Amino acid sequence: MLTAPTIREVTATWELSAATAGDRPRLERLWQLYRHDLSEFRDSHPDADGLFKQGPLEAFLAGDPDRIAYLFLRDGRPLGFALIGGVEQEPHRVDDFFVVRSVRRTGVGREAAERLLAAHPGAWRIGFQNENPKAARFWRLLAADLGADVQETLQPVPGKPHIPHDVILTFTVGG
Repeated sequence: MLTAPTIREVTATWELSAATAGDRPRLERLWQLYRHDLSEFRDSHPDADGLFKQGPLEAFLAGDPDRIAYLFLRDGRPLGFALIGGVEQEPHRVDDFFVVRSVRRTGVGREAAERLLAAHPGAWRIGFQNENPKAARFWRLLAADLGADVQETLQPVPGKPHIPHDVILTFTVGG
């Protein structure tokens, strides 16, 4: 049975805000931190300039109504982000989710995920890596606590047959 991780005290409130094109520089910098964290599990490396591949940010900031980027902010400072796909067409997807290390285990990530699921009720699809035990526990606990019809499957990582498959959780959140 999964148990909830220890939560450190939350010392201030924060907000969930839809990102705009003006947030691009901030998201690009957060993306580098996120990709650095994932590099341990995804066999990815920075390029010759020391940067990780920029990823799908453009698609989430270009006005596609089926995609949205969110920032987690405290006093205007970023605490993390989420890239959500399938906004208009289910299943909704958490394509990328990141919380800065200084606020991990404070409840910010859990609350952000809960707010995102509540903002987009319906069917969800969330992927993660078993090799990332904290993320695996986080998403499994969230799905067990908030979801119905929770199912888990494995899916190969496109273009990386040498690394373990992604875990895909599917579930439904009320609405």
